[in-house]
Order: sequence, then structure tokens, then C-alpha cells
Amino acid sequence: MGQTQKRRIGLYIMVVWMVFLVSQFSLIPQTKAAAGNDLQPISFWQLHWGGSTDTIEDIIAGGLSGEYDWKSIKNGEAAPTKPKDIAVAWIKIQLPPSIPKDYGLYIKKIYAQNLSVYLDNRLIREVKFDYPYDVQRSLFPVSSEDGGHVVYIKLETSLDRLGIDSEIRIDHFYQLTRSFIFQDLQNIIIGCAFLFISVIMLICSLFLNRIQKETWISLSLLILTLGAIFITYSPFMYANFNNYGSLFVDVFDISLAIFLPSLTYFFEKVFDNGKINWLRKVRIFQSVYSGFIIGFMLINHLSHYQLNQYYFLFSVTILGFIMIIQFSIIIGLSLFFVIRGNKEAVIFSEGFATLAATGILDLLLYYIKDQKYQFVLWKFGIIGFILSLIVILGRRFAINQEHMINYSKELEFYNNQLQLSEKMEMISSLAASVAHEVRNPLQVTRGFLQLVSASTDSKNKEYMGIAIEELDRAAVIITDFLTFAKPQMDELTELNVSKEVSQIEGIIVPLATLHGGKISVSVPNDLFIMGNSSKFKQVLINIIKNSIEAFQEDGQIHIWSYEKRDEIFIHIKDNGEGIEPNQLAKLGEPYYSTKTKGTGLGLMVTFRLIDMMKGQVEFKSQRLQGTEVILRFPSLPDKKGAALN
Repeated sequence: MGQTQKRRIGLYIMVVWMVFLVSQFSLIPQTKAAAGNDLQPISFWQLHWGGSTDTIEDIIAGGLSGEYDWKSIKNGEAAPTKPKDIAVAWIKIQLPPSIPKDYGLYIKKIYAQNLSVYLDNRLIREVKFDYPYDVQRSLFPVSSEDGGHVVYIKLETSLDRLGIDSEIRIDHFYQLTRSFIFQDLQNIIIGCAFLFISVIMLICSLFLNRIQKETWISLSLLILTLGAIFITYSPFMYANFNNYGSLFVDVFDISLAIFLPSLTYFFEKVFDNGKINWLRKVRIFQSVYSGFIIGFMLINHLSHYQLNQYYFLFSVTILGFIMIIQFSIIIGLSLFFVIRGNKEAVIFSEGFATLAATGILDLLLYYIKDQKYQFVLWKFGIIGFILSLIVILGRRFAINQEHMINYSKELEFYNNQLQLSEKMEMISSLAASVAHEVRNPLQVTRGFLQLVSASTDSKNKEYMGIAIEELDRAAVIITDFLTFAKPQMDELTELNVSKEVSQIEGIIVPLATLHGGKISVSVPNDLFIMGNSSKFKQVLINIIKNSIEAFQEDGQIHIWSYEKRDEIFIHIKDNGEGIEPNQLAKLGEPYYSTKTKGTGLGLMVTFRLIDMMKGQVEFKSQRLQGTEVILRFPSLPDKKGAALN
């Protein structure tokens, strides 16, 4: 079974489990018992700051220790701040006199490491955290027989917070169970989704190149740590998996320590790439500080949390201020890149602004409320931020893919140019040496043939004429070889395109008429280029001659020219038989020709001369629909006004 199928099966199982869970809770009765309509709500509860030696019997008997008395607190209000020398608090809750069947008591947020619940003097629930975590919730059933009785709750802690910070609800037990589970279920689902995404991304990073891998892994770490933070931050995990609570606390602290430098590193890779030295120093400081926190965490863990007060100072108080500074720096830099027109910075700023705003607001509320505030808003910022990072990374991959395609095309083009250049160089050397050696014997042979033909009979004279014509054709080929091997561009002058075309009309128009075609010319008289007059005419004649030889019935050639973006364009278009696409790509290659008796040297020489005049040539053709040749040369704009005057 492939990895893709396994992932799909795992996803299907997760979805089916979620649907089953939701369906089970949707079957829970939504209506209360009739007797519940007369249920008296809990209007207040009482608090007593106690001692570590107080027992439930002492509390019931009224034997209060210390200087504190019972204090009544309105239901829904937070407990007063714990005195510094106090580690134990007793909660007293008077149940209503009449309680329907299948009801329960639910306290959403309790600050305590150890929690003991008594119904009168009977212990009904006990939870102990032997690690530095103090957020609990409590749900237990109460029956009809419990009406009018008293619930006592003993809270113990070695941390700074102690007491109840939420409403005490008495309601149908199934309804309370639903609230108890679903309150944190969304966080766990989001956290598991983040973990799943990060694992898939880490696997995919194995197939990326080094540059892409760095950005991809940094984003994977961000998503991985955020997924772990979502899961381990939820009180649901500690309430239901108490034995693993210490592990959850450590995973949360490690994830937070890795998240901060990973965020800065990702920002560097996407926008800065190491150009801002001070930002790199900030990231190095964060990495060192995160390593210090993780090391301190291990020492604190091994010492059974004897150093927890100091660890809290570094890992919560100081780290919180560092986070605020970091977020402010990244917001400022992202706005700087937005002003400079970076589109990815716009996406990043939108996502990170959501995270930073919610995170800073959570931190401010946390300190304003004396560290009794439970972080909530940051979850929404995290989701928006991760989405923006994924969009940025996806956009980066799309751009890189486009660049790779363009680089591949350019590489292919330059490779073809290199091969062609090597062929041309080789042929140039060969042509120059061979042409000189062959030309003289041909001329001598032609001279003797002319002498012999003058004193021979008519039949042999005809044969001599054919031989002389073939020698002349060979001489033309040799001339093309020499022109290709060493094109003469000693004299470059300013050429008026209109005048040059007009001077060759006397040659090409009769030739076109002889082949049953026509030529139309439309060239303004204010177009100037730099070149050699004879070679420029040779280029035009070679191209137009090829068009004439491709004539079918009613052959036509249209020549027009214009100036565009400091370049002179010359179009030569015919309605001949056209060229196949595979043949079109080979034009200009050594010894390639579409003609039966062609050598390919004509177009080779034409291409060489165009290149010597810093021009470019482009062919467009379709079979049986004709061919269009586009010549481009740098213009001489300063001559345009002189021509008009």
C-alpha cells in the first residue's frame, strides 16, 4: 500500500471518528426534566484560606485555622488574589434543596495543583498535579438525595494562583459533559491537523533542493510547534490524561522555545535572506535564549521543580516581553517590505498582524489581570497566520517553478547557440582553406574549356557550355563559402532602408515577374540603420529570392517596414508553399536546405551578415500558407528628424 493511500485511510478514520463523536453528543437529550424548571441556581459560594494541616473534619466542625474567615463570593465572580503565605483554599458550595435526577455540578476553571472534592465529609473526587500546572476543571454528578447538602473543595498549590475563576453550573449531567468535552475539542482537532500537515511537509522536504528545503523545513517546524502548543495548552489533556501531564508541560515549553527563533528564521528566508545583520543577531539571541530555557527546564524537572519560581520568571515573564518585542520588530519589517512593493510581504503582514494583535492583546490581558487570564484570542491569530504562510510558500513554489521552466528554455537556447557557433567556427576554418585551394583550379579549368569550345563542333560546344555553367555554379558556392567564413564589414555607414530597398527593386521585381508573381513595397523614407550597403542588399536579395523560388500560382511578396521601440522592423512575407515546423527550426544550420539543389550556404551567409550588423531574424511559416521573415536592426533615431526636414 502506497504512502498516499495510507494517509487517505488515516484521514478517513479521523473524519469518521469525529462524525461518530458529534453524532453521539447530538443524541444527548436537549430538554431538562420537568422538575428542573424549579431548580434554584447557585447564587454564591464561600472561600476560606486554610492551612496545610486542615482536614475536612476540621472544616465541618468549624475549627478554622489562621486569621482568615469564610468569605462569600457571588457566583461568576473571580476569587480574590491569593495571599503570599497561603497554599491552601477551601471552597464551600451549598446545593439547592431540590435537585432533579441525573444532574451534575461543573466548574469550568479552577486554579490549583491538587483538588479534593467532598460531599459533606465524603471524598468523591481527587486530582493531583505533581508538576507546575494549575489549570483544572471539575465535573461530578449530584443526585436527588444530595439536595440541600454541602460540597467542600480543597485546593492546594505551590504556584501563584489559587481559587475558582468561573461560574459554578448545576445542570443536566449530559449537558455539562458536552460542555466539558467540546470546550477544548476544537483546539485538539486543530492541533492534530497542524501536526499532520507538518509531518507531511517534512516528508516532502526530502525531495526538495537546498534553498527550497530550508524555507520548507522552517515552516514545517512552525506548524509542528504550533500544533503541539494547541494540544498541550488544553486543560482537557491534563484533566483526562493526568499521568502524562508532566510530559505535556515540557512539550509545551519546548514547542514555544522552538517556535520563536523558527518564526524569525522563516521571516529571514522569505524576505531578508540574511541581508539585515541585526535581524540575524536577534534570531541568534532567541536561539541561545531558547536553548537556555530548555536546559533550565530539564534542570528544574530533575530537581522536582524546586527551581520553579525562577524558571517561571525566565520562561513566562521575561519570554513574554521578548515575544512582544519580536512581534513588534516583525510587524515593522513586514510593513517596510510592503511599502517597497513586496507582494509576499502584504500576505505575510495580513496573517502576522492577526497573530501579533491577538497575541499582544492576550499578553496584555494576562498581565493586567495578575496572570489569571487564560489565553484565548491567539488561536484565531494562529490559524490566519499559518494560512498566510502556506499561501506564501505556495506562491514561492509557483514562482520557482516558472523560473525553472524559463531557465530550462534559456539553457536549451544557449546550448543550441553554442553548438551552432562551434559548427560555424569549424565550417569557417574549413571553408576559408578549401575555397582558396579550389577556386584557382576551377578558374584555370574554365579558361581551358572556353578555348576548347571555340574550336570544336556544335555538339561538343553544347557540352562545353554545360560544363562551364556548372563551373560557374561551383564558383558561386565557393564565393558563398568565403563570404561566410570571412564576411567583410570594414565599412559601416548609415543606411536609409527605403533607398536600399529601392535600389534592389530593379533586380527582384523582374525576377518575380519571370516566376509569375508580384512584389509590393511599403517602406517609409525616415528609417535608418547602421550597416554595409552591399551586404545589406545581399541579405534582402537572398531572402526575397528564396520567397520567389517558393512561388505557387499567383505568387505575391509584400515588403514593409516600421520603427518600434528603437528598432527597425523589416517584414518580407510571401504566399508560397511554406515550411514545415521541423524544417523551420533547422534553418541556418550548416548544409541544411529545403531545395533539391540547395547547399544551405545562402541562409548561413544571410544569418552571419545580419549578426555582423547587430540584427536579428525570425521566421514564421505554415505549410501551403506562406512564410514571413522579420528582420530587426537597431535604429538611428537622430536621423529621423533630418530626413523629415
